Amino acid sequence: MKQKLKVWDLPTRIFHWTLVLAIAFMWYSAETGGNMLLWHLRVGLLILGLAVFRVCWGLWGSDTSRFSGFVRGPAQIKRYIRGEITENEQPGHNPLGALMVLALLGAVLFQVTTGLFSPDENTFDNNGYLNALISEDTGSAIRKIHITFFNVLLGLAAVHVATILLYRFVKKHNLVTPMITGYKYLEGKLPVLKFAGAGKFIAAVSVAAAVVWLVLGLS
Repeated sequence: MKQKLKVWDLPTRIFHWTLVLAIAFMWYSAETGGNMLLWHLRVGLLILGLAVFRVCWGLWGSDTSRFSGFVRGPAQIKRYIRGEITENEQPGHNPLGALMVLALLGAVLFQVTTGLFSPDENTFDNNGYLNALISEDTGSAIRKIHITFFNVLLGLAAVHVATILLYRFVKKHNLVTPMITGYKYLEGKLPVLKFAGAGKFIAAVSVAAAVVWLVLGLS
């Protein structure tokens, strides 16, 4: 009989869905241009804060959110591919999913960093917050990278969505609902998971806020 197990904590779920909405907005605002570019910059700061928070949460957050709790080496990845690692052993991100988490987080950090230095070469009113720290030529080059790399980020997101659909309709594993409710239903002996408390959450939020404050201070 399947038993209910809490897998994802609230901070991880809020981070996940806020990032999804924020990236969608970044695409929309960049395509729309005009006054939306001001909000493009502001939401970019939000994404920076989210990414920094996730790095911190990956270091000292809950068991299923910590990098040490789900990032595995080649041997464990092979075990998972052979079907030797069950959800009971690793109820959060599986070893392959861990690679996608790292790739997406790295891509988001790279994208938001290039955005901070990118100039607005259309109206010249909405330069990235750190654009004044670099030369015009360097800013122009970074802007091209920022625009081009967004396609890489979209590609990773598309692979992520396709994988979720594959799991849902082929492997019959629903990965979306647990990221909404926080719970999975598993058979057999359930793992004992530890969830980070308010102190660690406040510490992660504080580091993220400090990084955003530093960027604003340098602008």
